[in-house]
Amino acid sequence: MERREFLKKAGKVAAVAAGVGAGCAKAKEAPKQAVTKTYEWKMVTTWPPNMPVLQTGAERFAKRVEEVTSGRIKIKVFAAGELVPAMGMFDAVSEGSVECGSGAAYYWGGKTPAAQWFTTVPFGLNAQGINAWFYSGGGLELWEETYAPFNLVPRPQGNTGVQMGGWFRKEMNSMEDFKGLKMRIPGLGGKVIAKAGGTVVLLPGGEIFTSLERGVIDATEWVGPMHDLRMGFYKAAKYYYYPGWHEPGTCLEVVFNKTAYDALPRDLQVALDAVAAETNMWSLSEFEAGNGAALQELITQHNVNLVRFPESLLDSLRKMAKETMEEEASKDPVARKVHDAFKKFQEQVGIWGSVSENAYYNVIADKFNLKM
Repeated sequence: MERREFLKKAGKVAAVAAGVGAGCAKAKEAPKQAVTKTYEWKMVTTWPPNMPVLQTGAERFAKRVEEVTSGRIKIKVFAAGELVPAMGMFDAVSEGSVECGSGAAYYWGGKTPAAQWFTTVPFGLNAQGINAWFYSGGGLELWEETYAPFNLVPRPQGNTGVQMGGWFRKEMNSMEDFKGLKMRIPGLGGKVIAKAGGTVVLLPGGEIFTSLERGVIDATEWVGPMHDLRMGFYKAAKYYYYPGWHEPGTCLEVVFNKTAYDALPRDLQVALDAVAAETNMWSLSEFEAGNGAALQELITQHNVNLVRFPESLLDSLRKMAKETMEEEASKDPVARKVHDAFKKFQEQVGIWGSVSENAYYNVIADKFNLKM
């Protein structure tokens, strides 16, 4: 009898233990189920289909995110006009009709003036400097603060490096030549051209060549030799000017709908941030590797007139740019905060740059002087 009671009690204990064990097993499975949850996102861009580095960079970003997350995030990418117009990217991501987008912050100056500083500033930081500002100088935090009212989370996703000054249908010898000039040029650089008496025309990439060829615009800037060769601008404008005073280190952006971003597990947020940083470095490397060969082809095969802006003209533009930055910053308290932070950081890194990068390039400059 005692043995039967013992076995009966033992059976109850075993049943309870089994139940506890099953509960523990379920508890252990719960995180695993959460980890395997997948997210299917859409990305819209401001770039024309198949545009090297810009559109292909957005597509590379999506592919790398899927690889890094083992398929937990899958992003379908749409070029400009395929889902929304090029300049509809910001609103589409902000409103949540898509989860992310790729473009350039200076396109959204009409929504918040401060956005322009996060792409490039005339006579401002180069790619190395602006990356230092974002990642180590507080720039990214200011960018997040600027985009927060729009339910957006921004990240650097690329950089073109120093751009070219642009394609012009006439020679540019003095500031007088900007008066009445119709030029496609966005951002703060466009504000400088307008202050100089020019007319700024905002066009997406896919419409620039036709407008230049037909005389709707007299000049355009785009990126650099690798892209400009592909776009065929040399067929529509005779003079190719440098340096790109207006865009010395142009940052490209990926923006996430904040609601969608915040809903992700932390490890997936980190994955998105890491792939954005990787794409940032990749894009700059692509431009640096491709621009030299393209420039040589433009000169040797297409007889492009490569012309440096006169020093007196650059001096005038520099003074006008400084005035323009102050005027734009005064329009909005957030823009003032961003501008002051940018200016302070540029002064800080400029001291070092003058005895490092600039000094080095001056030493080797004669080796690479072009014969024109």
